[in-house]
Amino acid sequence: MTTPDTLQDDVRRALAEDVGDGDLTAALIPADRVGEATVISREAAVVCGRAWFDAVYRQLDPAVTIHWHVDDGDTVAPDTLLCELSGPARSLVTGERTALNFLQLLSGTATTAHAYAAAVAGTGTRILDTRKTIPGLRQAQKYAVACGGCTNHRVGLFDAILIKENHIMAAGGITAAVRESRRLAPAVTVEVEVESLDELREALDVGADIVLLDNFSLADLRHARELTGERARLEASGNVDEHGLRAIAETGVDYISVGAITKHVQAVDLSMRFRAV
Repeated sequence: MTTPDTLQDDVRRALAEDVGDGDLTAALIPADRVGEATVISREAAVVCGRAWFDAVYRQLDPAVTIHWHVDDGDTVAPDTLLCELSGPARSLVTGERTALNFLQLLSGTATTAHAYAAAVAGTGTRILDTRKTIPGLRQAQKYAVACGGCTNHRVGLFDAILIKENHIMAAGGITAAVRESRRLAPAVTVEVEVESLDELREALDVGADIVLLDNFSLADLRHARELTGERARLEASGNVDEHGLRAIAETGVDYISVGAITKHVQAVDLSMRFRAV
């Protein structure tokens, strides 16, 4: 997995909002004092966010060195040592919160994604993320989703067409919306959201590449698979949680999209401990 191009800007913004014109509390520490620190995970987790953590200290003070004991995508147990740091004590404490914020958020996203992926393992169905991300951190969270074993859906409004209920209403119907999509962007994947089997038939007849089945029952999902055959890929969506995932996957859909992976993420409990040298 390649870290996104937005990484350095993510870190720059985060440091600007936290450090501003300078860390007033860190100024209490003698400027020549050197320190060491360790970061541990207090709970089981999938690690993600090393590059963001490193970038915080590279931008803040290149004199800080970091030695990692884990890689992104590794599963760790409680009390696992993640990394060790050394360098100017002022810089270590100033960067602590920003660095941990990235590491705990992205590890939380990866850990959630791992649980969702495990729930459908062996079915052939892939779990997709959505655009329900933390503003300004979409690329970072999508990287974390991939670290956890799930699949990225479109990045934004610019790289695929997803025709939803409001688009259908405004465009004059499913057929009109798909045909206009083909005219405007003939090389782009076109996905259509439908709310009934009749709407599915229309989307298939007009040649949608992917059909999103919104809040379909398990019985209707199975029927949709039978109706569709190989004409399009099917994505299930709507109020999906970890407990019902496998039953949905076993209906034969290609994808299940889950906004909760990035929207309801719970940060992993991490701790940084310092000692003066």
